[in-house]
Order: sequence, then structure tokens, then C-alpha cells
Amino acid sequence: MTSPARIRPPFTADERTQLMGWFQMQRAIVHYKCEGLSEEDAHRPVLPKSPLMTVAGLVSHLRWAEQTWFEVLFLGRPAEGPQFSEDPEDLDMRADGTPLARLLDDYRAQCVTSDEIIAAHELDAAGRHPDFTSAQASLRWMIIHMIEETARHAGHLDAIRELLDGETGYY
Repeated sequence: MTSPARIRPPFTADERTQLMGWFQMQRAIVHYKCEGLSEEDAHRPVLPKSPLMTVAGLVSHLRWAEQTWFEVLFLGRPAEGPQFSEDPEDLDMRADGTPLARLLDDYRAQCVTSDEIIAAHELDAAGRHPDFTSAQASLRWMIIHMIEETARHAGHLDAIRELLDGETGYY
């Protein structure tokens, strides 16, 4: 499976194009970091104090983070998913037994949903969920936050991948 292009946005594009360009690039890096990884390695913890921080766990977390910010907080849909359970501590990172390919497909599909939501709204529009203070943020703020979230975890994936099999590379 070929990952989406890892291309920086144009230097002089409008704000939305630049924001989405950086967001798409970070998402593509997540897929890139998973290419050619064995199922065993995808679920192997390499950080003794962070056993859920696996490649599979991070992909799962990013999928649920997209759903949280754009469907729940921005659109105001019901707060459903492992991150909203009664014991939410890192449940969105629990990916035991779920094949990496499925996690990546779920993440890709969630990104498509997020992109549709983003495309249909103004950047200054505020979130709508009445139960979460974070929903007061503008769509612009949420996109910037998710660029940061995705880039941070792409960095984690980079380090984890190097520890697993020595593979390195950003582009």
C-alpha cells in the first residue's frame, strides 16, 4: 500500500490551504512510519514506562483524537469512543489484537471524515458540544492543535520505529 504524499504546502497559499497542507503532511508521515512494519513490531512496546505507546497504539489514538476534535467537540455529536469510557486512561491507545492495516484504514477513514467537516465550515466557527469547554475553540484552533498532536506523535513513531528495526527517515 502506498502512503499519501509527504509534501509541504505552498509557501504563498491561502490560510486554509497551508493549514490543511501541513495537517495532511503530518498524517502522511504517520502512514510512512508504519510501512513495512511487522504485525509483531507494530504492537511491541519499546518504552518500559509507556507500554501502550506502540505504533499500533499511536495510530489508534490519532484516529480517536480526530474523531474527538472534529465530530464530538466541533460538531457536537455524542461523546462516544474509548476515550470517553468511565475509565478513559489511555483506552484509545489499546490496540491489542487489532491488525495495523485495520488501524491505518480506520485512521484514514476518520481523516476523510475530518476533512469533510473542515471543508464545510469557516475557520472562525466555534465548536458546539455543550459539555466540554474545549468545544469553545474555533475550527482554526482545533486544526492547529491537531497538527501539533499529529506531528508530536509522528515524532514518537519515528523514534519507536528506529528502536524497533533501525528504520529512519522523515520524507
